[in-house]
Amino acid sequence: MKEILMMKGAKKLVDICGKVQPGEKVLIVSDFEMVSIARAVAAAAHQRNAEVVISLMAPRKMHNEPLPDTVAEAMKKAHIIFAPTKWSIAHTDARIEATKAGVRIINMPSYKEETLISGGIDLDFEKQASLVKKVAMALTEAKVARVVTPLGTDITLGIEGRSGAALTGLSHEPGVFCTPPDVEARVTPLEGTSEGIIIVDGSIPVPEIGVITEPIKVTVKEGNAAKIEGGKQAQIFSDILKNAADPGAYNIAELGIGLNPMSRIIGVMVEDEGSFGTVHIAVGTSAAFGGKVKTRLHLDMMIRQPTVTLDDRVILDKGNLYIGS
Repeated sequence: MKEILMMKGAKKLVDICGKVQPGEKVLIVSDFEMVSIARAVAAAAHQRNAEVVISLMAPRKMHNEPLPDTVAEAMKKAHIIFAPTKWSIAHTDARIEATKAGVRIINMPSYKEETLISGGIDLDFEKQASLVKKVAMALTEAKVARVVTPLGTDITLGIEGRSGAALTGLSHEPGVFCTPPDVEARVTPLEGTSEGIIIVDGSIPVPEIGVITEPIKVTVKEGNAAKIEGGKQAQIFSDILKNAADPGAYNIAELGIGLNPMSRIIGVMVEDEGSFGTVHIAVGTSAAFGGKVKTRLHLDMMIRQPTVTLDDRVILDKGNLYIGS
Protein backbone atom coordinates (compact mmCIF):
# COMPACT_ATOMS: atom_id res chain seq x y z
CA MET A 1 0.00 0.00 0.00
CA LYS A 2 3.06 2.25 -0.17
CA GLU A 3 1.74 3.63 -3.46
CA ILE A 4 -1.06 5.38 -1.58
CA LEU A 5 1.38 7.02 0.83
CA MET A 6 3.61 8.15 -2.06
CA MET A 7 0.77 10.14 -3.59
CA LYS A 8 1.09 12.86 -0.94
CA GLY A 9 4.58 13.78 -2.13
CA ALA A 10 3.75 13.23 -5.79
CA LYS A 11 0.82 15.63 -5.57
CA LYS A 12 2.99 18.20 -3.82
CA LEU A 13 5.56 18.04 -6.61
CA VAL A 14 2.86 18.43 -9.26
CA ASP A 15 0.51 20.90 -7.56
CA ILE A 16 2.94 23.07 -5.56
CA CYS A 17 6.46 22.65 -6.94
CA GLY A 18 5.50 22.44 -10.61
CA LYS A 19 2.08 24.12 -10.48
CA VAL A 20 0.95 21.92 -13.38
CA GLN A 21 -2.07 23.30 -15.24
CA PRO A 22 -4.81 21.42 -17.10
CA GLY A 23 -3.78 20.66 -20.67
CA GLU A 24 -0.06 21.17 -20.12
CA LYS A 25 2.36 18.74 -21.76
CA VAL A 26 4.00 16.87 -18.90
CA LEU A 27 7.00 14.67 -19.75
CA ILE A 28 8.29 12.27 -17.12
CA VAL A 29 11.86 11.28 -17.95
CA SER A 30 12.77 8.16 -16.00
CA ASP A 31 14.63 4.86 -16.16
CA PHE A 32 13.94 1.22 -15.47
CA GLU A 33 14.96 1.50 -11.79
CA MET A 34 12.62 4.39 -10.97
CA VAL A 35 9.32 3.22 -12.45
CA SER A 36 7.36 3.38 -9.19
CA ILE A 37 8.32 7.03 -8.71
CA ALA A 38 7.47 7.86 -12.33
CA ARG A 39 4.06 6.21 -12.00
CA ALA A 40 3.19 8.16 -8.85
CA VAL A 41 4.06 11.50 -10.47
CA ALA A 42 2.19 10.53 -13.63
CA ALA A 43 -0.92 9.73 -11.59
CA ALA A 44 -0.74 13.09 -9.81
CA ALA A 45 -0.27 14.97 -13.09
CA HIS A 46 -3.14 13.04 -14.68
CA GLN A 47 -5.37 14.19 -11.84
CA ARG A 48 -4.57 17.75 -12.95
CA ASN A 49 -5.92 16.89 -16.42
CA ALA A 50 -2.48 17.35 -17.95
CA GLU A 51 -1.27 15.52 -21.05
CA VAL A 52 1.16 13.05 -19.49
CA VAL A 53 3.88 11.02 -21.23
CA ILE A 54 6.41 8.75 -19.51
CA SER A 55 9.73 8.19 -21.28
CA LEU A 56 11.74 5.25 -19.92
CA MET A 57 15.39 4.56 -20.70
CA ALA A 58 18.16 2.35 -19.39
CA PRO A 59 19.79 3.87 -16.28
CA ARG A 60 22.87 5.95 -16.93
CA LYS A 61 26.13 4.83 -15.29
CA MET A 62 26.94 8.14 -13.58
CA HIS A 63 25.49 11.59 -13.02
CA ASN A 64 25.11 13.69 -16.17
CA GLU A 65 25.87 11.05 -18.78
CA PRO A 66 24.30 12.01 -22.13
CA LEU A 67 20.65 11.10 -22.61
CA PRO A 68 19.34 9.28 -25.70
CA ASP A 69 18.62 11.59 -28.63
CA THR A 70 14.98 10.55 -28.65
CA VAL A 71 14.59 11.64 -25.03
CA ALA A 72 16.51 14.88 -25.57
CA GLU A 73 14.27 15.87 -28.48
CA ALA A 74 11.10 15.12 -26.53
CA MET A 75 12.31 17.22 -23.62
CA LYS A 76 12.30 20.38 -25.74
CA LYS A 77 8.62 19.88 -26.61
CA ALA A 78 7.24 19.70 -23.05
CA HIS A 79 5.86 22.45 -20.83
CA ILE A 80 7.28 20.78 -17.73
CA ILE A 81 9.55 17.79 -17.08
CA PHE A 82 9.74 15.62 -13.99
CA ALA A 83 12.95 13.56 -14.01
CA PRO A 84 13.03 10.68 -11.50
CA THR A 85 16.26 8.99 -12.60
CA LYS A 86 18.93 6.99 -10.80
CA TRP A 87 21.57 9.56 -11.77
CA SER A 88 21.08 13.31 -12.07
CA ILE A 89 20.45 14.89 -15.48
CA ALA A 90 21.19 18.40 -14.17
CA HIS A 91 24.36 19.04 -16.18
CA THR A 92 23.43 17.17 -19.37
CA ASP A 93 23.20 18.98 -22.71
CA ALA A 94 19.61 17.71 -23.00
CA ARG A 95 18.63 19.45 -19.76
CA ILE A 96 20.43 22.65 -20.73
CA GLU A 97 18.76 22.78 -24.14
CA ALA A 98 15.34 22.12 -22.64
CA THR A 99 15.87 24.95 -20.18
CA LYS A 100 16.87 27.28 -23.01
CA ALA A 101 13.63 26.29 -24.75
CA GLY A 102 11.68 27.52 -21.72
CA VAL A 103 10.77 24.13 -20.27
CA ARG A 104 10.20 23.98 -16.51
CA ILE A 105 12.23 21.13 -15.03
CA ILE A 106 11.94 19.31 -11.73
CA ASN A 107 14.99 17.09 -11.32
CA MET A 108 14.49 14.04 -9.08
CA PRO A 109 17.78 12.08 -8.97
CA SER A 110 18.13 9.04 -6.72
CA TYR A 111 14.61 9.42 -5.32
CA LYS A 112 13.49 6.67 -3.00
CA GLU A 113 9.83 5.79 -2.53
CA GLU A 114 10.26 7.15 1.01
CA THR A 115 11.28 10.54 -0.43
CA LEU A 116 7.68 11.01 -1.54
CA ILE A 117 6.32 9.95 1.85
CA SER A 118 8.19 12.05 4.44
CA GLY A 119 11.30 14.13 5.07
CA GLY A 120 12.29 17.14 3.03
CA ILE A 121 9.11 16.88 0.96
CA ASP A 122 7.15 18.05 4.03
CA LEU A 123 8.58 21.59 3.73
CA ASP A 124 6.33 24.54 2.93
CA PHE A 125 8.32 25.38 -0.21
CA GLU A 126 6.45 28.58 -0.99
CA LYS A 127 6.96 29.98 2.52
CA GLN A 128 10.70 29.16 2.52
CA ALA A 129 11.35 30.70 -0.91
CA SER A 130 11.91 34.27 0.33
CA LEU A 131 14.69 33.15 2.69
CA VAL A 132 16.40 31.18 -0.08
CA LYS A 133 16.36 34.23 -2.32
CA LYS A 134 17.92 36.39 0.41
CA VAL A 135 20.80 33.97 0.89
CA ALA A 136 21.32 33.77 -2.88
CA MET A 137 21.45 37.57 -3.05
CA ALA A 138 24.09 37.63 -0.30
CA LEU A 139 26.20 35.24 -2.40
CA THR A 140 25.72 37.45 -5.46
CA GLU A 141 26.87 40.56 -3.62
CA ALA A 142 30.00 38.97 -2.07
CA LYS A 143 33.51 38.81 -3.49
CA VAL A 144 34.98 36.05 -1.32
CA ALA A 145 33.42 33.20 0.63
CA ARG A 146 35.17 31.39 3.47
CA VAL A 147 34.02 28.12 5.05
CA VAL A 148 35.43 26.79 8.32
CA THR A 149 34.33 23.91 10.57
CA PRO A 150 35.33 22.52 13.99
CA LEU A 151 36.93 19.49 12.30
CA GLY A 152 39.34 21.62 10.28
CA THR A 153 37.70 22.77 7.08
CA ASP A 154 39.16 26.14 6.12
CA ILE A 155 38.69 27.14 2.51
CA THR A 156 38.27 30.42 0.67
CA LEU A 157 36.49 30.68 -2.70
CA GLY A 158 36.46 33.65 -5.04
CA ILE A 159 32.88 34.43 -6.11
CA GLU A 160 33.07 38.04 -7.31
CA GLY A 161 30.88 38.57 -10.36
CA ARG A 162 29.18 35.19 -10.04
CA SER A 163 25.43 35.20 -9.43
CA GLY A 164 23.98 33.30 -6.50
CA ALA A 165 21.14 30.97 -7.44
CA ALA A 166 18.03 30.36 -5.34
CA LEU A 167 16.96 26.74 -5.66
CA THR A 168 13.59 27.06 -3.96
CA GLY A 169 12.15 23.73 -5.05
CA LEU A 170 9.59 25.66 -7.13
CA SER A 171 9.45 25.67 -10.92
CA HIS A 172 6.64 28.02 -11.89
CA GLU A 173 8.20 30.15 -14.63
CA PRO A 174 9.52 29.10 -18.07
CA GLY A 175 13.07 27.78 -17.96
CA VAL A 176 13.23 27.35 -14.18
CA PHE A 177 15.16 24.31 -12.94
CA CYS A 178 14.84 22.88 -9.42
CA THR A 179 15.48 19.70 -7.44
CA PRO A 180 12.98 19.41 -4.58
CA PRO A 181 13.21 18.61 -1.75
CA ASP A 182 16.70 20.07 -2.17
CA VAL A 183 16.29 23.72 -1.17
CA GLU A 184 19.52 25.71 -1.23
CA ALA A 185 21.33 28.86 -2.26
CA ARG A 186 24.37 28.18 -4.40
CA VAL A 187 27.12 29.91 -6.33
CA THR A 188 29.83 28.84 -8.77
CA PRO A 189 33.33 29.91 -7.63
CA LEU A 190 35.70 31.57 -10.05
CA GLU A 191 37.99 29.01 -11.62
CA GLY A 192 41.42 28.81 -9.99
CA THR A 193 40.52 30.85 -6.89
CA SER A 194 39.61 28.22 -4.29
CA GLU A 195 42.32 27.48 -1.73
CA GLY A 196 42.42 25.55 1.53
CA ILE A 197 41.27 22.39 3.25
CA ILE A 198 37.89 20.63 3.13
CA ILE A 199 37.04 18.04 5.78
CA VAL A 200 34.12 16.06 4.37
CA ASP A 201 32.13 14.72 7.33
CA GLY A 202 28.56 14.61 6.00
CA SER A 203 28.22 12.58 2.84
CA ILE A 204 29.18 12.23 -0.78
CA PRO A 205 25.75 11.15 -2.03
CA VAL A 206 26.64 8.49 -4.58
CA PRO A 207 25.92 4.78 -4.00
CA GLU A 208 29.60 3.90 -3.62
CA ILE A 209 30.13 6.30 -0.69
CA GLY A 210 27.00 7.75 0.96
CA VAL A 211 27.12 8.96 4.57
CA ILE A 212 30.72 9.51 5.69
CA THR A 213 31.99 7.11 8.37
CA GLU A 214 35.57 8.46 8.46
CA PRO A 215 36.22 12.11 7.52
CA ILE A 216 37.84 12.75 4.17
CA LYS A 217 40.50 15.47 3.89
CA VAL A 218 40.60 17.29 0.55
CA THR A 219 43.44 19.73 -0.05
CA VAL A 220 42.48 22.42 -2.55
CA LYS A 221 45.05 24.40 -4.52
CA GLU A 222 44.46 26.88 -7.34
CA GLY A 223 40.84 25.89 -7.66
CA ASN A 224 41.31 22.12 -7.79
CA ALA A 225 41.18 19.17 -5.42
CA ALA A 226 44.91 18.45 -5.31
CA LYS A 227 45.03 15.72 -2.67
CA ILE A 228 42.49 13.38 -1.08
CA GLU A 229 43.29 11.63 2.21
CA GLY A 230 41.44 9.36 4.63
CA GLY A 231 40.15 5.82 4.82
CA LYS A 232 38.25 3.53 2.47
CA GLN A 233 35.68 6.14 1.42
CA ALA A 234 38.45 8.61 0.61
CA GLN A 235 40.07 6.02 -1.66
CA ILE A 236 36.76 5.35 -3.43
CA PHE A 237 36.26 9.08 -3.94
CA SER A 238 39.81 9.45 -5.28
CA ASP A 239 39.28 6.53 -7.67
CA ILE A 240 36.02 8.03 -9.00
CA LEU A 241 37.80 11.27 -9.86
CA LYS A 242 40.79 9.45 -11.35
CA ASN A 243 38.59 7.21 -13.47
CA ALA A 244 36.85 10.24 -14.95
CA ALA A 245 40.10 10.71 -16.90
CA ASP A 246 39.51 14.44 -17.14
CA PRO A 247 41.34 17.20 -15.21
CA GLY A 248 38.02 19.04 -15.02
CA ALA A 249 36.76 16.44 -12.55
CA TYR A 250 38.95 18.05 -9.86
CA ASN A 251 37.59 21.57 -10.40
CA ILE A 252 35.92 23.22 -7.39
CA ALA A 253 32.57 23.81 -9.06
CA GLU A 254 30.01 24.87 -6.46
CA LEU A 255 29.37 26.25 -3.00
CA GLY A 256 25.87 25.46 -1.73
CA ILE A 257 24.09 26.25 1.53
CA GLY A 258 21.27 23.89 2.55
CA LEU A 259 18.02 25.61 3.59
CA ASN A 260 15.43 22.85 4.07
CA PRO A 261 14.83 22.29 7.83
CA MET A 262 12.87 19.11 7.09
CA SER A 263 15.83 17.38 5.41
CA ARG A 264 18.61 15.33 7.00
CA ILE A 265 21.87 13.87 5.74
CA ILE A 266 20.98 10.28 4.89
CA GLY A 267 23.09 9.61 1.78
CA VAL A 268 20.38 10.64 -0.70
CA MET A 269 21.35 13.62 -2.84
CA VAL A 270 18.07 15.54 -2.80
CA GLU A 271 17.83 15.25 1.00
CA ASP A 272 21.49 15.81 1.84
CA GLU A 273 22.14 18.92 -0.23
CA GLY A 274 19.11 20.72 1.16
CA SER A 275 19.76 19.81 4.81
CA PHE A 276 19.44 23.09 6.71
CA GLY A 277 22.64 24.68 7.97
CA THR A 278 24.99 22.39 6.06
CA VAL A 279 27.30 23.35 3.22
CA HIS A 280 28.26 21.36 0.17
CA ILE A 281 31.24 22.00 -2.06
CA ALA A 282 31.24 20.22 -5.40
CA VAL A 283 33.96 19.06 -7.75
CA GLY A 284 33.57 18.68 -11.49
CA THR A 285 31.50 20.44 -14.08
CA SER A 286 30.29 24.01 -13.58
CA ALA A 287 29.37 25.05 -17.13
CA ALA A 288 25.64 24.47 -16.70
CA PHE A 289 25.44 26.93 -13.82
CA GLY A 290 27.62 29.87 -14.76
CA GLY A 291 31.11 28.37 -14.70
CA LYS A 292 33.62 27.56 -17.43
CA VAL A 293 34.52 23.91 -16.75
CA LYS A 294 32.61 21.27 -18.67
CA THR A 295 32.96 17.61 -17.78
CA ARG A 296 30.47 14.81 -17.16
CA LEU A 297 31.20 14.48 -13.46
CA HIS A 298 29.71 16.63 -10.67
CA LEU A 299 29.98 15.35 -7.09
CA ASP A 300 28.96 17.15 -3.90
CA MET A 301 30.85 16.94 -0.62
CA MET A 302 28.57 17.54 2.38
CA ILE A 303 30.02 19.41 5.36
CA ARG A 304 28.46 19.62 8.84
CA GLN A 305 28.52 22.55 11.30
CA PRO A 306 29.99 25.08 8.88
CA THR A 307 30.65 28.74 9.53
CA VAL A 308 30.32 30.74 6.31
CA THR A 309 31.74 34.24 5.98
CA LEU A 310 30.99 36.38 2.93
CA ASP A 311 33.65 39.10 2.76
CA ASP A 312 33.55 40.27 6.41
CA ARG A 313 29.98 39.14 7.19
CA VAL A 314 29.20 35.85 8.94
CA ILE A 315 25.93 34.53 7.52
CA LEU A 316 26.10 31.00 8.92
CA ASP A 317 27.69 29.99 12.22
CA LYS A 318 27.90 26.25 12.96
CA GLY A 319 24.58 25.75 11.23
CA ASN A 320 22.85 28.84 12.63
CA LEU A 321 21.73 31.21 9.87
CA TYR A 322 22.01 34.98 10.32
CA ILE A 323 19.87 36.14 7.44
CA GLY A 324 16.27 36.80 8.41
CA SER A 325 13.29 35.33 6.58
